[in-house]
Amino acid sequence: MHATSNNTLRIRCQKSSPQTHLSIQHLLHHKTVQKQKNNRANYPPTMAIGLPNPMKSQPPAVVRCVALVSLALIIFATVIVIIIWLAVQPKRLNYSVELGSISGYNFTNDHLITANFRFVLRTENPNNRVSFYYDKIVVKVSYEEQNLCADNVPPFYQRSGNVTRLDLNMAAKDAAVHGGAAEDLEREQESGDLDVEVKLRAKIRIKIGLLRVHRTLKVVCGPLKVPFSSSKVFKRVRCDVDTGD
Repeated sequence: MHATSNNTLRIRCQKSSPQTHLSIQHLLHHKTVQKQKNNRANYPPTMAIGLPNPMKSQPPAVVRCVALVSLALIIFATVIVIIIWLAVQPKRLNYSVELGSISGYNFTNDHLITANFRFVLRTENPNNRVSFYYDKIVVKVSYEEQNLCADNVPPFYQRSGNVTRLDLNMAAKDAAVHGGAAEDLEREQESGDLDVEVKLRAKIRIKIGLLRVHRTLKVVCGPLKVPFSSSKVFKRVRCDVDTGD
């Protein structure tokens, strides 16, 4: 019989040294730091949300002071304007049409009108201490609310107590007349007079001493019976005047 040999593997366990413990701890710490860095890379940065500062929401004392002073000045200026306006009490402008004529008149079968109009518009400023600046003036001639022609009038200045006459020469060229107005126009041609309206609209400045007030002037004159024949006399017509905002 052969002898069987048994090989025994012997493992020797040795106590770990302090240097080995430090190496393991260092390795674990390194892995933890690396994991935290990876987490930061995978998530967006956190934004800090700040609470509103109660001190910034309140206006500074200087701003409040400026606002109060500005409000006081506005109120003071408004009161002064009202006092001056009531003391002076501006009178309304007087407008009238002194002369009206028509020439070169033609009305086609297609209801197109061609004509030359002439009007002398009289404007009177009855005030003693109030004057007017006319900055932009537009005049229109209409028939039954349908415009025939329009033109601009040069700006002018009207002092207190002044009378100014505007000589208006306006031309209608193939102006269309619609609806029943065309039939009325044919009948008026047979009667010898044409009923039209003259409308004036102007941007004005009312001057009272050093005060300037901006207004829109609207003047409506009519109906005006404008004769086709020069032998007929035109009758003077007063106009409606409105001075709005």
